[in-house]
Amino acid sequence: MEGTPVTVESVADVGPDTIAIELETPEEFAAAPGQFVLLRAAPTGEEISRHYTLSSPSVTDSFEITVGIDPDGDLSPWLADLDGGETVHLEGPFGTITYERDEDVVAVAGGPGVGPAISIAEAAREASHAAVVIYQDDEPAHLDRLEALADDGASVLVLEEDADGDLADALEAHLEEGRLYAFGFDDFVTFVADVIDGAGGDADDALIENFG
Repeated sequence: MEGTPVTVESVADVGPDTIAIELETPEEFAAAPGQFVLLRAAPTGEEISRHYTLSSPSVTDSFEITVGIDPDGDLSPWLADLDGGETVHLEGPFGTITYERDEDVVAVAGGPGVGPAISIAEAAREASHAAVVIYQDDEPAHLDRLEALADDGASVLVLEEDADGDLADALEAHLEEGRLYAFGFDDFVTFVADVIDGAGGDADDALIENFG
């Protein structure tokens, strides 16, 4: 199997049908919040690969990815059943969207975009920069980390999935408070870009990751 073999250190439930997987950091692996990896495994003997964005602010000894569980999927249910100690194969990191701990941030997430949004906000707070998290999901994940961010001084807003008006208001209110990062599926990030432009900003200046 291609890629670097790494050990699964732990698997934890972090929300409805959502897990966080802690992976051993390979030698010479350097990644910044916002980047993603390619994970390879063979649950039934046939190799399957998927991309996952980092959801931890650093990769010093280990790092985290957040995985939404599709009950009919061919990889995520297998990952959810791991106990730790198993081996998967890794390639990367990939992606040009990175946070270098050098400025205030506004991290916007739809659904599975919460992982990278939280990692960027945590990295910002660790570097003594201001952070805003705007997260839209009817079944939010990582609520403990969002609460910890709020306790640490970040502005955290969790919105229902159909609350597009509230999302637009939040974006407009916080647009000038830091470099804007957005992660989510196509409809979500398209809406975010339209709101930015409509509010007098420039969506081309935002760092937006479209999950398809």
